[in-house]
Parts: sequence; C-alpha cells; structure tokens
Amino acid sequence: MISSLLPPDPIYVARTVATALAEDIGTGDLTAQLIPADKRSRATVITREDAVMCGRAWVDEVFRQVEPSVQITWSAADGDRVKPNQVIFTAAGPARALLTGERNALNFLQTLSGVATITRKYVDAVAGTQCRILDTRKTIPGLRLAQKYAVRCGGGTNHRIGLFDAILVKENHIAAAGSIAAAVAAARKLNNKVLLEVEVESLDQLQQALDAKVDRVLLDNFTHEDMRKAVSTTRAHRNAGITLEASGNMSLETLRAVALTGVDFISVGALTKHVRALDLSMRFGGE
Repeated sequence: MISSLLPPDPIYVARTVATALAEDIGTGDLTAQLIPADKRSRATVITREDAVMCGRAWVDEVFRQVEPSVQITWSAADGDRVKPNQVIFTAAGPARALLTGERNALNFLQTLSGVATITRKYVDAVAGTQCRILDTRKTIPGLRLAQKYAVRCGGGTNHRIGLFDAILVKENHIAAAGSIAAAVAAARKLNNKVLLEVEVESLDQLQQALDAKVDRVLLDNFTHEDMRKAVSTTRAHRNAGITLEASGNMSLETLRAVALTGVDFISVGALTKHVRALDLSMRFGGE
C-alpha cells in the first residue's frame, strides 16, 4: 500500500455514488424483489488478473447508501498489487441489498483499478530514471477526481485537475496573443500563483518559452534527439529550474527511451482515456 496516499474526499465519493445509484436503481430494483426480504447472504469478490487495486471508498459508499447494515471486510487496500484469484473483499448482509449494490460497486472498483493498474505499468517502465508519469484531463466526465486518485494509487503524478488550477498555453493561445512572450505576460498578469506551462512544437519555440521564464515547457511530439537537445538547452539556460514535460503518442514501448532523454515528466492521456476495466468476479453464497 502507498502509505502517503491521501484518501479521496468523502463528499465527492458520496456524490458520485449517489449519481450512479440513481441512474441504475431509479424507482427501485424490481428483480431484487424476487428475493425474500429476510434472506441474508455473503458475497466474495476476487480478481482474475494481476492488478493494482483502487476503489475501496466507492465500494463502501455504494453499500452504505443501499443498505447500511451490509458489512464489508477488505483483504486488500488501495495501491496494493493483487494476484489472480485473490480475494479483494467480502460483503455480508441482506441478499437484496447485495444484489442491488453489486454492479455499481464492481463498476467503480474495476474501472479505478484498471486506471491504477495501467499507471503502475507506465511508472515501472521508467523506474530508475528521474522522470515521473503525469495524467491529463482526458477523463470520464464526472469521474475526474476518482480517476486522478487511481493514478496516484498506481504511482503516477497528477497534472492540473482542471482549467482552474494551472495555466497551459497552447498553440491557439499563442496565436491569439501574438507571441509566446505576450501570452506568458498576460498569463502572469492574470494569475501568478499557479503553474504556468507553455506547449512548444520546436526548439526555437522552446527558446522563447525559456526566455519568458515559464514554470514548465511541454514538448509536443518532439523526436528523441530533439528532446535531448531541449534538455541540454534548458539546463544551460539562465532561467534555471524550468522543467520539461514530453507529450504526444506515448506508449509502453517507447516510454523508457523518452525518459532517458532527461525530461522531467511524461504525460500520458491513455492512463484515463483508454480504460480497460479490471476483470473481477463476485460470488454469492449462504451467510
């Protein structure tokens, strides 16, 4: 388990769960009513593959909202690596409640564990370098904070949460402002307390961004050779401390070569955009 991992905001978790349950249950679970109201049961959830677990708070909240008397016993924590056929948790309580909450609990767990698992693969690919893996804003609408939490569970680092907590100047912003220097000056005037990053597409633009003394430069689709040149240029520049982020068509196959160019960060949209849910199984039995 990642000991420094901050728990998700309980208010946010409750809100996302309430939305999911309202969408699924609506006016009531008709099929669950086929089960006697007094019948109790136990359910065991296992994983069918190697993974990094994430989503405990959402599972707990699903059953808390469906039926507070359901008891959840966890055998793994967020950030833990789990093996095929390993028990993740057991749930005991009214059979109706277990059946009603099953799908939503697993939806959250399999999706967030999927994000944490692929993130860990990317993080492991750059192990031994100084490079860190960043996520992006390419998230499932309404689940951004959940997915970014999952990225942290996988050992990744969060980029900006949204458009409000950092400034990322891109090609269209530069064109509208007239130049990188003008765009940076306007950004500093707007808010000089947040991270200011400029996306560049050439070594000439990199020089302009360094001269403007931004906080970070995003190297968009640079070749590995140009990344190395960008690193040496940045380290030799008078404005020390500017970090470099590489972005654009990153894959597990190319990731380590990018990290070895010396860049500080690699941002990977696939962490949260190309989500493959973890293969889980919930098995029911008598209590």
